[in-house]
Amino acid sequence: MVWRGPMATSALRQLLRETDWGDLDILVVDLPPGTGDIHISLFQQAVVDGVIIVSTPQDLALIDAKKAIDMLRRLSVPLLGLVENMSYFIAPDTGNRYDIFGHGGAETAASTQKMAFLGAVPLVMSIRETSDTGQPVMISNPTGPEAEAFRAIATKILADTPKLRP
Repeated sequence: MVWRGPMATSALRQLLRETDWGDLDILVVDLPPGTGDIHISLFQQAVVDGVIIVSTPQDLALIDAKKAIDMLRRLSVPLLGLVENMSYFIAPDTGNRYDIFGHGGAETAASTQKMAFLGAVPLVMSIRETSDTGQPVMISNPTGPEAEAFRAIATKILADTPKLRP
């Protein structure tokens, strides 16, 4: 399905205003990178307690992240921090670490942008595989290193943002 800006904006409005979410502690909306109509509409139409920017460590991805940070600041949306996704790869057969997309770019960008660095998520096949089957690592292997990366990020967010705590 291909939606132009107004159609996507209308669908987002319907999702936010006409869905019975029950008693939510936190609603996470995962948006693709960018600064388009859907992003602007979300931040103008919904009460947003904070945004987490996620980027890979490479310069090209960080350029998009910085554009989003600038837009959010112009809209006065609170920035909770920056996460480095696909930060590194540990080869399962050797245990060697590889920084396929570079490493530390998001942490440096967070410092430059004067915002919190929330942590790094490794590039691990199990994250994709378990997410694709509907059993993300937080459910399928809650004590594994992949789940620990997500737990550390969530813990930091909640520690730094008391109003998000249930």
